Amino acid sequence: MTGSLRYLVPFLLLMMQPACSRTPTLPPLAQDGIVLAFGDSLTYGYGDGVKPDESYPAVLSGLIGRQVINAGIPGEISADGAARLPALLDRFHPSLLILCHGANDILRQLDRKQAAANLRTMVQAARDRGISVVLVGVPDFTLTLSTPAYYGEIAREYNLPFEDGTLAKIERHSDLKSDMIHPNATGYRMMAEAIAKVLRTSGAI
Repeated sequence: MTGSLRYLVPFLLLMMQPACSRTPTLPPLAQDGIVLAFGDSLTYGYGDGVKPDESYPAVLSGLIGRQVINAGIPGEISADGAARLPALLDRFHPSLLILCHGANDILRQLDRKQAAANLRTMVQAARDRGISVVLVGVPDFTLTLSTPAYYGEIAREYNLPFEDGTLAKIERHSDLKSDMIHPNATGYRMMAEAIAKVLRTSGAI
């Protein structure tokens, strides 16, 4: 029995290694590195009583000590986002893109395969320019509040750090929302803290 355990322990340790390295690594962000937070109203910081400095990009900037540009447009669908993003990447030359998009596609029940294709187009636009990407999952806004599977598939396909679950958690608690959909200041801070955690885990900061 002792001899069997001698071979079993290294095997178990080897099997545990993937669980310890689930978050892909990112290059360290320079102090003057620019982060582009791209998305719709969830990035913009829309919500009754929410001030511009309470949006998640504004709060994240304070948490990580880097410039975070808020490039959110309320009501935007992913097709329009895919068309808008390249010019912003070329204008600001960010080191990192935080992509939180697709909520309006889900709310309007637009074609999910096309939404996934649009997200891939956005990720690829950043990758083609040597820009790192963090993907943020958006829940389906039904009773289950599950994130559509294509978010995780894209994260795995491109080996992206993936923040999944925080928006669903916010959506479950009315005291974290300013209306039926959008976070309040506390909810946006939760988003910022969750993304900052991903950046620390990935080695970006």
